[in-house]
Amino acid sequence: MNINRFPLRAGHAARFFSSDHLGLITTAERVEQLNTLEISEAAAILVTLPQQKAVRILGRPELHHAATILADMPAEHAARLLNALANDRVADLFQEMNEEARAHLFLRLDRTTCLAVQHLMGYPPRTAGSIMTTEFVSVPETWTVEQTLEHVRKVERSRETVYAIYVLDAVSRVLTSVVTLRRLITGDPGESVLTVAQKEGVVRADPLMTQEDVARLIRKHNLLALPVVSDDGHMLGIVTVDDVIDTMIADQTEDAQKFGGMEALGKPYMKIGFAGMIRKRAGWLCALFLGEMLTASAMQHFEGELEKAIVLTLFIPLIMSSGGNSGSQATSLIIRALALGELKLSDWWRVLLRELPTGIVLGAILGLVGFVRILLWQNIGLYDYGEHWVLVGVTIFAALIGIVTFGSLAGSMLPFILQRLRLDPASASAPFVATLVDVSGLVIYFSVALLILSGTLL
Repeated sequence: MNINRFPLRAGHAARFFSSDHLGLITTAERVEQLNTLEISEAAAILVTLPQQKAVRILGRPELHHAATILADMPAEHAARLLNALANDRVADLFQEMNEEARAHLFLRLDRTTCLAVQHLMGYPPRTAGSIMTTEFVSVPETWTVEQTLEHVRKVERSRETVYAIYVLDAVSRVLTSVVTLRRLITGDPGESVLTVAQKEGVVRADPLMTQEDVARLIRKHNLLALPVVSDDGHMLGIVTVDDVIDTMIADQTEDAQKFGGMEALGKPYMKIGFAGMIRKRAGWLCALFLGEMLTASAMQHFEGELEKAIVLTLFIPLIMSSGGNSGSQATSLIIRALALGELKLSDWWRVLLRELPTGIVLGAILGLVGFVRILLWQNIGLYDYGEHWVLVGVTIFAALIGIVTFGSLAGSMLPFILQRLRLDPASASAPFVATLVDVSGLVIYFSVALLILSGTLL
């Protein structure tokens, strides 16, 4: 293997290896340092590290461009590292590689790893099967506590985690019970392993269960690992709590970016190129801009009313922002509730009945604040709203009730509509809702003004 083909700046190498040699650097800190380097430099360092350290680094999801780094290494060396990694991590890395690099490395994997990775990659993304690991500890139910402990000692290094030991039927190999490591250690060595098994039923997941449902099960039952079983009860793998945390963080990052009115970046902010950043942000900005053009169209439609009562224009920003804010509040609450499983698609009518009075009360509160503001400014002499200032105040009060109520209803119903259409509810982001409510808010505002001020200012 020719290490010299990797360009590596002396300063980076000296800093990395000096700390590593002294044992002063943790795996997390190694990952942070590698993330600051070019792909070729990171590959060069990983090639020269002891295999055990390199595997620990590649096993961390926080390592940026891990798949590209592996593809940049000599194929035989990369294959050795992949064979030593947890199978679920290998599957994740292969998903990130281009087809040519994946095929090049896949041929060099050992048969066991190859079959396990093929199996994992066959499950749809964001399911229990796609994030599970096939490396778990299982024993037949005929074993004693002592036999089980001895088995754990032998296989511990080749398993991703030993949070629990899964007890299988001696004949059918169907999952029957679970033994935590703590209970196993405290058990009588000569007794059956079933004597220290959990008394309640085994919590398990289907391989096609969504990762959100997996996370809810782990949280509900306070688990460190969740067994994934086939329809006939055979163990397929386990989903560990750290895998769930990693996937949920990635999902929440994606949703947060969508909330801002843009496509999910899919990469760390500093790692996405200028052209990529423009592509991710320009589409939504253009769509929102075109939506806001409808606001101008609405104002043109009421141009005559604006000419007669210029005072109405003073409150347009107030009206638009209030409706948008109420809609953003509602959509954020509903999207989060749907994500946590607190609400189902069939609950839309309950939400509607709840948001209707909520919107009316919130609108009345804002309307009262607006009316008091007009009252004070008029009587203190800060601004003269004309002889019909009371009617102007009533207009603002009534319009805010209608706009905030509509904003709350629109913001709460949009996530349900999108989920019904099998779209991501996070797409009902605050900017999208705000744009919708801005346009409708103007129509409501001027319609209320025509109704109240007709015959006086209009």
